[in-house]
Amino acid sequence: MLSSLDPAAQQFLNTLNRIGDRMGRAQRQISTGVKIAQVSDAPAAVPLILAARANATATEQILANLGRVRSEIDAGEQALQSAVQVFDQVQTLGAQGATDTLTPEGRAVLAQQLDSLLQQLVGLAGTAVEGRYIFAGDSDQQIPYTYTPGQPVPLSAYLGSNSTRLAQHPNGTTFPVALTAQQLFDSADPSTNVFAAVQNLSTAFKNNDMTAIRTVMDGLSQVSGYLNGQLAQYGNAQNKIAAATDFGKNLRVQLATQLSSMEDADLTEAILEMTQAQTQQQAALESRARLPRSTLFDYLG
Repeated sequence: MLSSLDPAAQQFLNTLNRIGDRMGRAQRQISTGVKIAQVSDAPAAVPLILAARANATATEQILANLGRVRSEIDAGEQALQSAVQVFDQVQTLGAQGATDTLTPEGRAVLAQQLDSLLQQLVGLAGTAVEGRYIFAGDSDQQIPYTYTPGQPVPLSAYLGSNSTRLAQHPNGTTFPVALTAQQLFDSADPSTNVFAAVQNLSTAFKNNDMTAIRTVMDGLSQVSGYLNGQLAQYGNAQNKIAAATDFGKNLRVQLATQLSSMEDADLTEAILEMTQAQTQQQAALESRARLPRSTLFDYLG
């Protein structure tokens, strides 16, 4: 479309439009506190802002997930601390029952106490957090073991599954955080099997079998060392979770600062821009008003 205005008038209107755009943009920043209210304010910055927002949202979700994982890891660490204490009692009872002066009746009483301690260990293996059995692997709705007192074999087989869950670090990496009750208490290696050690010692006491008692007692220290090693692994997992959480919190601050620098308006600068644009607009209008006006009569006669 062809303009009917002369070049000078068209240039004047273009200038007024540019000034108006500056005033509008400054006014929006002042009223909303936001530097970029629409795509046209800064088209090149929009992809960067969207990416930063996505990173911030992902970081918040990872931090929330780490919080839940930490609850489970803390509960697991406490359960294993209790298990270590229970196994210390097992060793104490074993030392009492291994003396030659103890009667068969006395060993039978100790066997009952060992059965009770085994039941406590099974209970610790079934530790749950928010309805999830934390030592049941991926099958966290299934209790890992059941214990039925009075049965020839009171302890069930492992009812859970392998643990494939990984915790995500805010830097994008992942790391394992949980072990199963089978790994912790029911190792495939007989020399580190906690449940088997307690059960075998109880059986040896019930049978008043000194040879079997000494054999089990010789291996209790290795089982205890193994259980303490599993406790240490949970301590390491706690440290990893804490480090990942700290990293995520720092990243959250960095992303918030980055977003603020891209999105938040500098009110002082916006007010100055508004004032300058108003001054320029007024000056342009006054200058235009002082221009001589020619009419058709100026060209007649």
